[in-house]
Amino acid sequence: MPRIAIVEPERCKPKDCGLVCIKYCPGVRMGEETITLDPETGKARIAENLCTGTGICVKKCPFGAIHVVNLPEELEKDVSHRYGPNRFILYRLPIPRQEKVTGLIGQNGTGKSTALRILSGDFKPNFGLYDKPPEWDEIIKAYRGSELQLYFERLSTESIRVVQKPQYVDKIPKVTKGVVSELLEKVDERNVLKNVITDLRIEAIMDRELSVISGGELQRVAIAAVISRDAEVYLFDEPSSYLDIYQRVEVAKVIQNLAKEGKTVIVVEHDLAVLDYLSEYVCVLYGVPSVYGIVSHPHGVREGINIFLDGYLPSENMRFRKDAIQFHLRPPRSKPTGKAFFEFGELEKRYEGFNLVTESGRIHSGEVIGILGANALGKSTFINLLAGVEEPDAGEVPSEDLKVSHKPQYISPSFDGTVQELFHEEVGKVINSEWFKSEVNRPLTLDPLLDCSVQSLSGGELQRVAIALCLARPAEIYLLDEPSAFLDVEQRLAAARAIKKIVESRDVVAFVVEHDIVTIDYLSDRLMIFSGKPSIEGNAMAPVDLRTGMNRFLELMKITFRRDPQTGRPRVNKEDSKLDRLQRESGEYYYV
Repeated sequence: MPRIAIVEPERCKPKDCGLVCIKYCPGVRMGEETITLDPETGKARIAENLCTGTGICVKKCPFGAIHVVNLPEELEKDVSHRYGPNRFILYRLPIPRQEKVTGLIGQNGTGKSTALRILSGDFKPNFGLYDKPPEWDEIIKAYRGSELQLYFERLSTESIRVVQKPQYVDKIPKVTKGVVSELLEKVDERNVLKNVITDLRIEAIMDRELSVISGGELQRVAIAAVISRDAEVYLFDEPSSYLDIYQRVEVAKVIQNLAKEGKTVIVVEHDLAVLDYLSEYVCVLYGVPSVYGIVSHPHGVREGINIFLDGYLPSENMRFRKDAIQFHLRPPRSKPTGKAFFEFGELEKRYEGFNLVTESGRIHSGEVIGILGANALGKSTFINLLAGVEEPDAGEVPSEDLKVSHKPQYISPSFDGTVQELFHEEVGKVINSEWFKSEVNRPLTLDPLLDCSVQSLSGGELQRVAIALCLARPAEIYLLDEPSAFLDVEQRLAAARAIKKIVESRDVVAFVVEHDIVTIDYLSDRLMIFSGKPSIEGNAMAPVDLRTGMNRFLELMKITFRRDPQTGRPRVNKEDSKLDRLQRESGEYYYV
């Protein structure tokens, strides 16, 4: 296993003892320095090609600033499953725990969905023997003495039932047809449907066809179908996609109730606030996406999420990410700093049974406007009005005279060809420019996708391609509808940085619809808050500063956030807790 020496900057004093490490490190070749001082950050860095990680530096550094850690590498044992020759390998499995909710967190492509499929009984773990997979008795013997032994014994004899909510709920209408109420009544094996409908607030769509409901409604219907079935184990793959903040918390409460009833629950989730609120234990998955993934041992939820953010597993002395993910609570800007870019007056759009009204607003160059609100209040409709996809019934959209680039909420992979061919067709030679490579390709990690067929891409891969296409087009207004859907934590922040950097460098504007609080706070200069009655009427307020907007939005959602003292990440307060009441009284729902 490869190792590397790590410097703790607060302890290292290279100006005082720079020669100590160099003198005693056996990795020094031809007088090159193993430890150098980064001129930009002021931190000491190890030259990985010179340092052998022998531990000699640890003994010689008089300040105890250096320690040696392991780097991720495929394990020599603990193979759980391999799909085929030169294909993805998963090491270890999460441990299901009765009466508990276990969360899985990690990069896309590191095996979270594979682990769920194994635990659901969709296929057996083959221990890497893809050409001659083991039978149940061999599998049970391999896990002898662990908690997984009993689990697989029960799974093999069908004495345990497992139900799973799939990751991509938008594909459900392609295989299932019918009215929502009729479909849910067919799977109501526990006679809990009435309460579930109320808890998930889907009363208004019970008489609708499954094919016409929105993504958020489809997500809640899928969750309702899973919860209504009678099983011992419930698996949820990304249950918060397409849901607003309030709905995510409501879904978390419903899933928690399963554990309180004695059920075993495992959840894959990328929204850190929801995962924290929902889970009791967390397993971190790390490795090389689409190559191999390793499942960590379970940790308490706060510790597990902080380990993931830090990128270091103390129990295994494993550094699986170069830099920690940091959350900085930046002071909200009170006023825009750029010149006025365009203005829009009051807009109105009427449908049968739904009406959207927006206040007038002035947008400034270099500004990102975040759009927050519950589902079915007209956020996507407003984006479509700006994009020219729909015409307003009252008012004018000034963006008609401006170049607009639009990433819609739902992405349909209809292009028949590779990703590279799609880029060439849509944006031409831009794909070969240094600007595209540095500002779009690299942050969104597109290189591994370029030779892939568009129609073979996963939801997260398709999302990254759609964001890249939107940003690659020359435009004055960028419109992105839920860009973080199906992206993992690292990809969400990378996409947010790319959007913000391009908008500021080109001196243009962007409107971003988003439900991930962390992402929208990082991205936005100002906020537009949508309120009203879902599916009946929507009202959009003019853009306001972050503090005003966030307090207004979270007050409507009846949710407050505190900060983790170690990482600074937002954490949802328990309803009516002491801190929750204190923040409500002070009117500070987020920026504490």
